[in-house]
Order: sequence, then structure tokens, then C-alpha cells
Amino acid sequence: MALSALSSTFSTNPSASSTFLSKTRRITQKNPKFSVFTTPKFTPISALSDPYVLQIAETLEDSLPSTSSTPLQKLRISSSDTLLSTPWPSRKDEPFRFTDTSFIKNSRIEPIQPPKIPSLSSLDVSVDTLLPTLTIVDGYIMDSLSQLNEFPSGVYVGSLLRVDSEAIMKRVSEYEFSFKGDLFWLLNGVGTPDVLLVYVPEGCKVENPLLLRYISAEGSDKESKALPFSNPRVLVLVEKGGEISIVEEYVGGDTDKCYWTNSVMEVVVGEGAKVNHSYIQNQSFNAAHIKWTWVQQESTSKYEHIEVSTGGKLSRHNIHIQQVGPETVTELSTFHMCISDQTQDLHSKLVLDHPRGVSQQIHKCIVAHSSGQAVFDGNVQVNRYAQQTDAGQLTRSLLLEPRATVNVKPNLQIIADDVKCSHGAAISDLEEGQLFYFRARGVDAETARKALIFSFAAEVVDRFPNASIRKKVETHIRELLDPSRPSQ
Repeated sequence: MALSALSSTFSTNPSASSTFLSKTRRITQKNPKFSVFTTPKFTPISALSDPYVLQIAETLEDSLPSTSSTPLQKLRISSSDTLLSTPWPSRKDEPFRFTDTSFIKNSRIEPIQPPKIPSLSSLDVSVDTLLPTLTIVDGYIMDSLSQLNEFPSGVYVGSLLRVDSEAIMKRVSEYEFSFKGDLFWLLNGVGTPDVLLVYVPEGCKVENPLLLRYISAEGSDKESKALPFSNPRVLVLVEKGGEISIVEEYVGGDTDKCYWTNSVMEVVVGEGAKVNHSYIQNQSFNAAHIKWTWVQQESTSKYEHIEVSTGGKLSRHNIHIQQVGPETVTELSTFHMCISDQTQDLHSKLVLDHPRGVSQQIHKCIVAHSSGQAVFDGNVQVNRYAQQTDAGQLTRSLLLEPRATVNVKPNLQIIADDVKCSHGAAISDLEEGQLFYFRARGVDAETARKALIFSFAAEVVDRFPNASIRKKVETHIRELLDPSRPSQ
């Protein structure tokens, strides 16, 4: 039944909803070798379902092939069950009070089909041959555009659908896709064509950083109202004592094209393991970029996150970190910048449930456009048994134009009574005293201003562990701050 017909039926005959099932029916066809999972049309519940959400879900469903992967089946099933009762977010919802998603809702959503293999030159994307690189184009893993060096024994980086190790597959099957994020998390679970799996076995240390390059090749013109839609998803499993550094880089082939990247990364950090996660977002200024990062840390593990986000008309990153063991360390360093009519939004939540946990967070943003907006909502929750916790949170914002906007909400929720916790927030323009210091030494005002703005960002940028990535990000930020500056 067409969506419009369903809406008409519900509006004229509310009792008709009783004829629909409360959950999505599933059909599993089996033969002796394999089972194929298919999902029929989503069946709405009159009182709970959002017609627009159902329309997107059905469009995604029609665009995806059936799969014989049990973990992917479980993901789609659990996501579709919750999606049925999840409405599209509005400004009336507290998590989206300062974030307007109408740009997406007013567009025509078009799920992207598997791309033809493009050439890197046509996408104008340079390859850093020094790092092992896996390329994802519009949500699809592209082995032909990847350059993966040989990894230590037992490490797997690639498609979940192509895992041939029974031990790894068993470990993945034991993992429960149990966390339920917001609507965008659920849409990714329903619409992802594959899951990129990064698996590091017990005691293994991967020396070179792994670069995951996400390329948005499919895009539409602003006037068309079409919004090509992709759903890349990554699962990182690092076993006890393992170590890996991962760099996520999001780029677009054309800085003026419209598209929507809806990404999810799940990270499980085993006991005593270490994960360094760098995230660089540099997509089109007409694009929507929504990302979820969910992290579970076991005892004595360390997770470090460094982020620079400068692209997207609407960019939102949700980070949820759960410390599930004692003596766990979490470090978050993020920098956002708006140089046009953009919204840069970071929502983070850290949950500490065990003793002697450490969490340190610094968030910095620059709004350099009168119509630009930055949003920061950072929650640190120190629960009853998280005694002797050391948690710190600081957010600093620079507003460089008269009508530039920033909305910050740093907050600590502390139940434990033996803790060391602090948080702070500062919003300002550049300080006159700093500018005077430069001017007194013969530096002109414009040069001094650019130097101070870049040094504000450098506190985060300098934390990227890889020198080539750090240099690339530095160059990009300088070019955004000074468009007339020649590229190096």
C-alpha cells in the first residue's frame, strides 16, 4: 500500500490501524546451505509511526539486496523494530533544540546505489601512500581504491560479508548491536549495505595508523532538492592488550554538491587495550553530515579521540562513551569551525560507572560567519560506584562576526562523593591585549589576527599523532581562514 494511501486510511478511519501488525514481519527463506533475509514493507502503527520516517525506511529497504550475513540480519532487525516508533526530530526535542534538520527533511532523499569504480583523479582525492588506506565510496567498501599493507597475524580489516575466519566470525556474532541511538543511528542500521570490520586480536599491536577514507562521489545540484543518501558503518573490536590507531577522513569530490552522509562507528576496547581515533570532516558546504561514535571501554583501557570538523552545511557528531571497568582513561579533543552558513554540532556523553576512571575533554570552536552556528552539549555522568574519578571538561569558543552564534551546555552529573571533577566554558572574540602584543612588535593587525586564530585551533590539531595527517589538517585550516593563500 502506498504511503499516501496509508495516511489517507488513518485519517479517515482510525480503527483501520488495528489491521496492521505492531512490528515488521520478516520472511526467512532457507535452503540447506544458507538463509536469505528479506524485510517486507515497513508496517506502520497509526499512533506511533512518523510517515516521513517510514517513507525513508521503505526507500532504503527497496535499495538494498538481501543478505545471508547473520550479524547484518540482527542489525537490520533490531534497528527496524525501534525505527517504527521513532519520529523525525524537531526543535521541540531537547537534543535538537539548537539544531535545525529541516534542510534534510525538505529534500528528496535518494539512497545511493553501488558506485561504478571511479578513478581517484576524477574525484580529485590524493592518496597518502605512507599509510594503509581503505576507501569507502558513498558507503560502499572499494577494495580497488584501497592500499592495505600487510597487517600482523590475526588482524582483519575489510567487509563483514567477506570474513572467512570462523574465530573472527564467532567473535563478531557474540557482539550485540544493543545500543539504541537516535533516529539517525537507526536509519543507518536499516540502510547500511555492509559493515566495515576492524579486528585486532589479543596482545596485537598495529604499528601504522589505519586510514579510512570516506569519499562522497554522488552529489546533486542545490536547485534540484535531491539529496543522495549513504550509510557507512564501522565496527572496531580490539581484544585484550591490543593497540591500533585509526584515522577517519570524510571528503567530497565537489565542494558545492548536495548529499547526506549518515555514518556510525562502534568501538569495543578490551581490557588493557588502546585505541587512538582521529576524525577529520571536510565535506561539501552544501552537504549534511551526521555521525555517531559509540565506544565501550573495559578495565585499564584507553581511548583517545582527536577531531577536526570544518565541512557540511549541517554537521552533527554524537559521541557516547561507556566505561565498563575500573582505571579506564578517556581523552576527547575536538575542534569545529564555521566559515559559511553552517551548523557544527557536537553532542557527547561519557558514563563512568567504576572506580579510578579518568576522562579529560577539551572542545574548541570558531564561528567566522554571521550566519554560522556552533553547538556543544557535553555530558559527563559520574555514577555512585565511580569513586576517585578524575574528570575534566573545558569548552572555548571564538565568535569572529557580530551575529555569529554558539550554544554551549557543558554539564557534570556527579553522584559519587570521592571525585575530582571540573568543567568550564568561555565565549569571546580575540583579546585586545593579545593583538596589542603583536602590533607592538611590528606585526600588522590582519597577520596578528590570523596567527591568533590558528593558534586557537592548534591546541587540538597538534594532538594528531601522525605527522602527515597533522600537516594536512594544518594546511586545510590555514586555507579556510585565508582563501587567497596559495595551496602548498
